[in-house]
Amino acid sequence: MAKTETLTSPPAIDLSPGELIPTGRRFRIVLVLGFLTALGPLTIDMYLPSLPTITTDLSASAASVQLTLTGTLVGLAFGQLIVGPLSDALGRRLPLLAGIAVHILASILCVIAPNLAVLGTLRVLQGLGAAAAAVIAMAIVRDLFNGLAAARLFSRLMLVVGVAPILAPTIGGLVLEWTSWRGVFVVLTVAGVAIMAATALVLPETLPPAARRSGQVLRDYGRLFTDRVYVGLILVAGFAFSALFAYVSGSSFVFQEEYGLSEQQFAYVFAGGAIGLIGATQFNVRLLRRWSPQQILGGSLLAGVVGGLVLLVLSIADIGGLVGLLVPLWFVLAMVGLAMPNAPAIALSRHGEAAGTAAALLGAVQFGVGALAAPLVGVFGGGAVSMAIVVFGGMAAATITLYAVVRPRQLPVEQFDTPIVVAH
Repeated sequence: MAKTETLTSPPAIDLSPGELIPTGRRFRIVLVLGFLTALGPLTIDMYLPSLPTITTDLSASAASVQLTLTGTLVGLAFGQLIVGPLSDALGRRLPLLAGIAVHILASILCVIAPNLAVLGTLRVLQGLGAAAAAVIAMAIVRDLFNGLAAARLFSRLMLVVGVAPILAPTIGGLVLEWTSWRGVFVVLTVAGVAIMAATALVLPETLPPAARRSGQVLRDYGRLFTDRVYVGLILVAGFAFSALFAYVSGSSFVFQEEYGLSEQQFAYVFAGGAIGLIGATQFNVRLLRRWSPQQILGGSLLAGVVGGLVLLVLSIADIGGLVGLLVPLWFVLAMVGLAMPNAPAIALSRHGEAAGTAAALLGAVQFGVGALAAPLVGVFGGGAVSMAIVVFGGMAAATITLYAVVRPRQLPVEQFDTPIVVAH
């Protein structure tokens, strides 16, 4: 057998010691990780088309119904901080399956929710369950992969993250043609059951008992917060996400109200930005054949700042109309797509001994910092200029943090590949 690099925390997979995972099984594991990554976006976005009907059916205001979405995001953010350390102490499978079970139970109860207060509470529980899937999937990537291999896999998972929010509202809309908003939660229940079955059948335990860390939650979080490079990287990821969130939250108003696009035209424009984002995450795999994750991260953020500045100038000067807005905006989204897989790969490579806790803090910061961008667009007025300000600000903050705090040129260049080795 060819010599391979040794991981800091070798995976506990039920093959012979020292044996590499066969290619076919590796593909199935990665496929299940993709399903787990999709659970959060599906939970958030599938019921968006049903918000007006929920408002009518439960005799609630639009603002109060939108709080059920906020509840889901809260569950996703705080759930990761809880589940991540649990997965470091108990192993990956038990917290993961328990989290998916919570999601399934909450989805079933949403189907029969009698009022908005109950529905909102259940949506928080759904978020908690989806958080387990998101954070543990990321921790499993770190258990099995490192360096360039981790960055490549994160690129593939970003494809799921990019596609799921686009498909989820469409699926929700199709469900509403056949049934009520409660049917959306029936579909989420079925999806949760399918993901749980696939996880139980395919996904192995990747954290051996000897590598588990019971009773060290505070110590692990303390160590993470004292790692300047790690803290800088998770802030970089959060600021980059804020540029993306600014686009998502402001695009509907900008394109439909300011530029007069119809709902169908807006859908095409939004899909165009998503294609650029997704395409960049997949192009990252090719770039990794020549450059390191830190080189790509630094280059993409610098290019994103330039694109954001062009976007801001053209928006303020009102030059180029819709095309003048879309070209630099799509360019910035593509640069975010290049940054998104590499920042987590570098950050998690530094803390393989507490991958669950490290992934939890990363995810919570991404959601927290990124979600702040949505109200900021409204604070600045809600138009194209407002969106451009927040997009540029997010990219500028990410770039400054990278070079002032992380200092990527001082980091070692990890060139090793995919050492998926079994160790008992």
